Amino acid sequence: MPVVPPALATKSKGRIPPARPEPPRSPVPPRGDVPIGLDASWERKIARGGLDPDFSLDLHGAGLDQAYSRLMHGLAQARALGARVVLVVTGKPRPTEAADRGQARGAIRAKIGDWLGASEHAGSIAAIRGAHRRHGGPGALYVVLKRRR
Repeated sequence: MPVVPPALATKSKGRIPPARPEPPRSPVPPRGDVPIGLDASWERKIARGGLDPDFSLDLHGAGLDQAYSRLMHGLAQARALGARVVLVVTGKPRPTEAADRGQARGAIRAKIGDWLGASEHAGSIAAIRGAHRRHGGPGALYVVLKRRR
């Protein structure tokens, strides 16, 4: 009589192998509404307006090339000074089509996320958040830099 491996033997006899136990789930599921990068105390400070920027950059009214240059130079300067929170004033966003973002109002605000993500400073940025209304509201951003080690 041929020897049948145990896994095949259970299938051939119509038995169902025992179910594997599910891996334990984390007690708190991740929340999709809380952005990654900052803990709850930072988020509360931002929401209440208790965050004081260490450095400010005003890009409002500049052309795209000039704004990009100011942003990169300003972030390098902020990092050299040991700043942790940089307030970047961009001007209020305007609803524009993707093709019009180079010329229309609100173009800096539309491009700043891409600029920061592709820059040499990307690795030193912990988070980017909208500014509290006392610091410019929708026309400004907080760039939170990682702590130096």
